[in-house]
Amino acid sequence: MTDGAGADLVERAKGSASRGEWRQAFEFFTEADAAGLLGAADLPALAEVAYAAGHLDVTVGAWERTHTACLQAGDQVAAARAAVRVAMHLLFDTALMAPVRGWLARADGLLEDQGETPVHAWLAVVRTYERMLTGDLDRALEWARRAVELGAKYDPAALAIGRVAEARLLILGGEVKKGLALLDEAGVAAVSGDLDPLSRGIVYCELVCALQGLAQYDVAEQWTEAMERWTETNAVGSIHGRCRIHRAEILRLRGSCEEAEKEALAACDELRPYLRRELGWPLSELGRIRLHRGDIKGAEQALLDAHGAGWDPQPGLALVRLAQGDTAAAASSIRDAIEHPLRVPSKEQPPNTDLQRAPLLEAQVEIAIAAGDVDLARSAAEELLSIAARFQSKALAAGAAMAQGRVRLAEGEAADAERFFSESARLWNEVGAPYEVAHSRMGVAESLRASDKQHQADLELQAARVILGRIEAAPVASTVADDVPAVDLNVFRREGDYWSVVFEGETVRVRDLKGMRYLARLLADPGREFHVLDLVSAESGGAAKVRTAKLEGLPSSGLGDAGEMLDATAKDAYRRRLREIEEDLEQAEAIGDTERAAQAAAERDFLVRELARAVGLGGRDRRAASASERARAGATRAIRQAILRITDHHIKLGAHLDRTIRTGTYCAYLPDTRAPVAWRF
Repeated sequence: MTDGAGADLVERAKGSASRGEWRQAFEFFTEADAAGLLGAADLPALAEVAYAAGHLDVTVGAWERTHTACLQAGDQVAAARAAVRVAMHLLFDTALMAPVRGWLARADGLLEDQGETPVHAWLAVVRTYERMLTGDLDRALEWARRAVELGAKYDPAALAIGRVAEARLLILGGEVKKGLALLDEAGVAAVSGDLDPLSRGIVYCELVCALQGLAQYDVAEQWTEAMERWTETNAVGSIHGRCRIHRAEILRLRGSCEEAEKEALAACDELRPYLRRELGWPLSELGRIRLHRGDIKGAEQALLDAHGAGWDPQPGLALVRLAQGDTAAAASSIRDAIEHPLRVPSKEQPPNTDLQRAPLLEAQVEIAIAAGDVDLARSAAEELLSIAARFQSKALAAGAAMAQGRVRLAEGEAADAERFFSESARLWNEVGAPYEVAHSRMGVAESLRASDKQHQADLELQAARVILGRIEAAPVASTVADDVPAVDLNVFRREGDYWSVVFEGETVRVRDLKGMRYLARLLADPGREFHVLDLVSAESGGAAKVRTAKLEGLPSSGLGDAGEMLDATAKDAYRRRLREIEEDLEQAEAIGDTERAAQAAAERDFLVRELARAVGLGGRDRRAASASERARAGATRAIRQAILRITDHHIKLGAHLDRTIRTGTYCAYLPDTRAPVAWRF
């Protein structure tokens, strides 16, 4: 229990949380927890705040502690609720299915003699996604309908997520018209309903995933825009980063690949504290973007990183091999991907579906033609045509027409090929996909050339090259010369005992504080993560080091890692997950479920590799706990004090910094990449 001072600290934490000040609330909660001032009843609030602030390991740990406390108190329903929440976070943010199954089994056992409760509604929601992510769509649909039934009685959030899951499963099963109608209903209900931020974010994300998976890009774009507007002030946890990936996908489709790449990179940074294997999702999207831009080396690196995260990098990696001129490797790679697909658990791209198979078939047609295997290309093109007809998607139809054009051209039927390529170009143009339009027109040009219509072929080819040139062009990054007048830029410059600060044309002077020096360090390198130990050790050099921050070899988020070792908390969490996986593996082997056993073994190998690399639960290496914790607490206090002081003088800048400065073990300045802010020091 808490004394007077402890109670005040907890109340301050709850007050900050009620205002959406997640980082501050987390600092208060962790300080209270470290002092032993949190009661069992406070742990769910700690879990929710930790998730919003980007600390998934603390979230899962708090719900595990809640589960234990409720068991000790004899409250089986509350213990089951905590077990379901552990399973939900592990499912959505780690995709480690063996531990998810273990926690769901615990919840089942606790609820066995309890009758129907609201917990059953959430249990059905998580069961839905556990089955969906493992490719068991029929059973997933049964659980989704159960979630809808129970959610209607007990919890509108469970109802909303169950409804959108049911819609997705109908679409994945080929009942497109019915699924789209239900999807629209689910979207309207979610927007108009009173849902908590996490539940509404899940519904938004599921809507866009369903529509993009079906290649209904026009409607997906509308929902992405709605999701973006909502996330500006309401989203918590990983929802921000997921929204960025959706936006990156749409930008790539529209040919805005430079902006798409920025969004994908920002998504990687934002999702790293949350996702494990699904970090491969933004990485694979980054690979597709770079492939469109003609950055073959960059595309290869992103896709290999995605594979290293446990994600399926196909068909992107096969297309990279083709672009590198290694047709044999490309053919082997795509053939293996189709014949032996990686059943990677993903709610964004559920395995074992024709919608997941379609892009593999498109790539196989292109690669098989290059390899001279027209029979294989023809077979893949026919299957793709069947999928497009089943799912009634204009974009899928465009891809199928492109595939038919390639096969016809390879067979020497130039007139038929021209007709299919022209149809593909028309459909892609209606979808609004310039990259695909350009490649379709290149096919038209080849067909015309084969028919001895050289002049028309040259016109089509030139038009295609112009389109691709606009997409692939990468503007030279602008730099700020020393002689640019300071009035043209935002300024954050130390002048003796004061800092001269200019933001949006307004100039103020702020007395020097340690936190001001930390802020200068972060502002000088937007998007870069600094471990607090590096931030603190570099502070003594003051402003002089700001200019050379990028040259000192300090840890950077990039696509890699930073730090030295796992802390005890992270190690314990990994050990728990490994024990849960081993239990699931033993159960699968005992009942002869080879597929489940293979999945559990793959998850065990994945975690063992992560431990071998000494990567922390947040996707980054950890430093020694004691020094790191002292530095974290001190740097956070100093930065927050500096922001408060700035706010006293410059309200707009204070609000900007409060929104974009992330503190914690890793600190960063994360401005909106769509509206970058330039600083002069």
